Amino acid sequence: MKFTTALSVAVAASSVNGATLQPRHYTFPSIGSSTAWQYVRQTDNYQSNGPVTDVSSNLVRCYTSSNKGVATQSVAAGSSVTFKANQAVFHQGPIQFYMAKVPSGQTAATWDGSGNVWFKIYAEKATVSNGALSWASLNQASFSATIPKNVPSGEYLLRIEHIALHGASAANGAQLYISCAQLSVTGGGSGSPSPLVAFPGAYKNTDPGLKVNIYSVSG
Repeated sequence: MKFTTALSVAVAASSVNGATLQPRHYTFPSIGSSTAWQYVRQTDNYQSNGPVTDVSSNLVRCYTSSNKGVATQSVAAGSSVTFKANQAVFHQGPIQFYMAKVPSGQTAATWDGSGNVWFKIYAEKATVSNGALSWASLNQASFSATIPKNVPSGEYLLRIEHIALHGASAANGAQLYISCAQLSVTGGGSGSPSPLVAFPGAYKNTDPGLKVNIYSVSG
């Protein structure tokens, strides 16, 4: 499996006639038909909806400082898991999914997801039209990924990220929206997914995917 790089920093609010207009931000609080934060760790932006703006921060992992009270959802290898946003994705950029297997002696409810343990299972591709990049995730509110059939059975963290690139032509101008669900995968195989990366560590603010003008490209 290959992984792509990406991201970091929020769009400033604008003012019209003295009134502050907040940017359209979002969270991914649920999977399937579950309630908000039932199987998904409550993110630190659950009230503000704001993005992660520092790819060297531990928040780039699951965007949460605590996972207390979160249940673990059982899913079959080869099935799909759908994250639902609290409002439609408002910015251009890719949706990506990563998984990390919980090490022996820990559970999805207790593990922090640290180390070189994350592998990518889905990366949304861009299309190029009239010199601009676009992604089909724009204005969508649910996003699905298939759990690979050959991943070993066991407990995992499933991480969704949306990389908003509308401001990425400036240094540190990209934004990251993240959530992690707790899963117990059944009926798995004997695969050994790779490459494995760490969050933080997988991304640098100098990566090509972090500084790009999506409105002026060749393709």
